[in-house]
Amino acid sequence: MTEANGATSAPHAQPSGRVFRWAFAYDLLLNIIWRGSERIYREKTVELAEIRPGEVVLDIGCGTGTLAVAAKRRVGPAGRVFGLDASREMISRARKKATGAGAKIDFQLGSAEALQFSEATFDVVMSTTVFHCLPARARHLCIREMVRVLKPNGRLLLIDFGGSKRERHSLIGHLRAHRNFDVFDLVPTFLECGLTGLKTGSLGFSDLTFLIASRPGDTPLRFR
Repeated sequence: MTEANGATSAPHAQPSGRVFRWAFAYDLLLNIIWRGSERIYREKTVELAEIRPGEVVLDIGCGTGTLAVAAKRRVGPAGRVFGLDASREMISRARKKATGAGAKIDFQLGSAEALQFSEATFDVVMSTTVFHCLPARARHLCIREMVRVLKPNGRLLLIDFGGSKRERHSLIGHLRAHRNFDVFDLVPTFLECGLTGLKTGSLGFSDLTFLIASRPGDTPLRFR
């Protein structure tokens, strides 16, 4: 396992699903999709996660690190932020981006299906527009792992495409990988893992929706 100091004692598992290699092109694509509003989207995400000074945060599928940098601004010098991605190219660009922003962030290569972190390490675990890239069989495993590394009363936030196909109004929401995925289908897994206080809704950007819930502070986790 990996402690919060980032030292890894076991090799990471091979990831399932699509792994993006073209990090620079990915940033350009996001800039086109968000029409210059990506920073607003990231700030809204950290607000939704209620990230506070001094907390320890994990961004799964961190991509080129924009959300992790926003999270670091929230936790401040007393807090820590980790970013995890299955793409070496993404991790490399994320590290450069964090250095340019003067943000100390621990970016690691790895798979969400077998997180190399100890149980109850993080106050917040979040993942944005990642789960639609995963095969169905991997999603349950990923959520279990995310819950495992949450501290008692820690928050788990997922943001991805959701709602019925008829209700979607964006072009990207109708692309094949997106239109065949609905983040609300993951609600049963949240409940099966014992998460409480579940909240869902629209993020207000494109067809993105969110699920956020907490790990109970006074009862053991239950996994099926």
